Amino acid sequence: MDYFDQFCIPFTGLATGEHRFNLVIRDEFFERYNYSDLRKGDLTVGLILDKQEGMLTLTFDIAGTVEVICDRCLEYYDQPVAGREKLYIRFGKDFNEETDEIMIIPYTEQQIDVGHYIYEYINLLIPYRRVHPDDDHGESTCNRDVIRKLQEYQRHDVADPRWEVLNNLRNDLDKN
Repeated sequence: MDYFDQFCIPFTGLATGEHRFNLVIRDEFFERYNYSDLRKGDLTVGLILDKQEGMLTLTFDIAGTVEVICDRCLEYYDQPVAGREKLYIRFGKDFNEETDEIMIIPYTEQQIDVGHYIYEYINLLIPYRRVHPDDDHGESTCNRDVIRKLQEYQRHDVADPRWEVLNNLRNDLDKN
């Protein structure tokens, strides 16, 4: 069986009610979506498919880690991610994405590929600011050499003497 077959969920032969699937996300999953910053990951997805008359509800429980680049030191680190997302699927004439959570698929469809949705949900779970986590003592785990170099190049504001004269004038006015 191909690794990506697990993401094609057949629903036509399923009885009404809840059905559970356990999906494993490995590095090769991200190779399929090579236009992304994500390259590696180790995640599990607990998928609950609730089949109802004329509708499917998919609940994705995602947990694990993905490898991302630290915004501060530019080195890779494993970012923990966890979350729950829902996707509602209704049946209609044609494919249509009504909202981010509601999808319409044709009556003739017999399965749904959830891989792309899982990929999008993983990306949404990653924090906007990606920085190495602090250790148990509250110290940064970023590359110390890079942090030291950044501190060397950090701008030190030097007071412009022209502004100093104006600040003194303002202070004199405030006193009166």
